Amino acid sequence: MSLVAVGTVAFDDIETPSGRAEKVIGGACTYISLAASYFVKPVRIVSVVGDDFPEETLDYLKKKGVDLEGLQIRKGEKSFFWAGRYHRDLNTRDTLDTQLNVLANFDPKLPASYRSPDYLMLGNLTPSVQLRVLSQLKKRPKLIAMDTMNFWMDTAMPDLRKVMKKVDVLTINDEEARQLSGEHSLVNAAKAIHSMGPKFLIIKKGEHGALLFHKRLMFYAPALPLAEVTDPTGAGDTFAGGFMGWMAKSDDVSFDNLKRGVIYGSAMASFCVEKFSIERMKGLTQGMIQKRVKSFADLVHVAM
Repeated sequence: MSLVAVGTVAFDDIETPSGRAEKVIGGACTYISLAASYFVKPVRIVSVVGDDFPEETLDYLKKKGVDLEGLQIRKGEKSFFWAGRYHRDLNTRDTLDTQLNVLANFDPKLPASYRSPDYLMLGNLTPSVQLRVLSQLKKRPKLIAMDTMNFWMDTAMPDLRKVMKKVDVLTINDEEARQLSGEHSLVNAAKAIHSMGPKFLIIKKGEHGALLFHKRLMFYAPALPLAEVTDPTGAGDTFAGGFMGWMAKSDDVSFDNLKRGVIYGSAMASFCVEKFSIERMKGLTQGMIQKRVKSFADLVHVAM
């Protein structure tokens, strides 16, 4: 099954209680594609970078089975850059610097081979960019998932509503779910968001796990307790990559299989936070992934 991922490929400056990492590899599409590559190949990405982005990282992505035909490389321009500092609880952070650079006028262009994907992941980008991607598809994928954030709810709500009407899965955190729906109860928030278009809603709750909603059905996946969390920056995008990678591999869009996808996404995210940037995502094996998935399953299994 084919998977297309849309999002940023970027540089980050990250400061956490564990230390600091300067100008390291980041970006939603980077994390999504790396996580998904452990389940399905190729992962076709749609993004943009400047000519300052390291060639060795692009070569590594290719070796992992990431198709870069949809990656625009702008000569003489700089890649998107974000800098942030995490508070001690690692659930809150301060943005110190954002430099849009090539992202300021990003116009996604889908190569011909990208226009009929079986699965599509729209990473956190301007809703108008997400709409332009959808407009280039030749057929509707089996499953379209999207991520967004409160910034777009504040500044681009009309376009955001248009995108939500066209997707199957929305992934947001609990704060964003409450803002989008106007409801404090996440159960009521899910009902309100379903009416906006998405059939499935995944609410990420950080160290408290994730909730999956579909009509009257609900599923809760706990977070795996970790002795040490180094960098949570790419956790949400890694979750999305693991989730969509599993969905594409299994090719089953039932609610029961989406529950499995949430577990696989959670497992991949639990690896990501153990090191800065994408470093922890580089050394994984299928055995390690399956062992981590079993740890999640053991958390919720009980004989009655």
